[in-house]
Amino acid sequence: TVVFSFFLVASITGLNITPGEGENIFGVSDGAQAFLNYGFQGAVITTILASITWQLAASAFPMAFLNNPVTYILLCIALFLEWTGLCAGAWVLARLMKKATKIQYDEVYVGTPEERIANGRADKEFGDDVGHLAGGGFVGHACGSHDALDGPIKSKDAIDAAA
Repeated sequence: TVVFSFFLVASITGLNITPGEGENIFGVSDGAQAFLNYGFQGAVITTILASITWQLAASAFPMAFLNNPVTYILLCIALFLEWTGLCAGAWVLARLMKKATKIQYDEVYVGTPEERIANGRADKEFGDDVGHLAGGGFVGHACGSHDALDGPIKSKDAIDAAA
């Protein structure tokens, strides 16, 4: 939303004066007028005034901001919204990627556990010693074959023997 706001303000504050016609704003040069036509200066000023000024004031007077009851209410609202996950940008990006790449559920690609067992590609269980370097974070099972070209998994011992 910050980037969107930045470009929105830039488009609003942008000028449409053709450089070289002698009607430059404030009598600036043609190169400066071409730069001012982009609206970048309005976006930067708006960002400074709307965002950074309040951050500087809060850092200079933290107790005044923390003791303000309005700040507490806004903080509670912000934490509630964060808790719900409604404003998380990752949801939006995931939805866009899912639609763009037509990603489906894992069962479509690797099958259900019952289908994998019927095809001889049952899930393999990891031993208790797997992940000892990473604090045991990898204990569990893996889905299907460890390589699509190696055929069905018979047992964990067969995989260990092949390695």
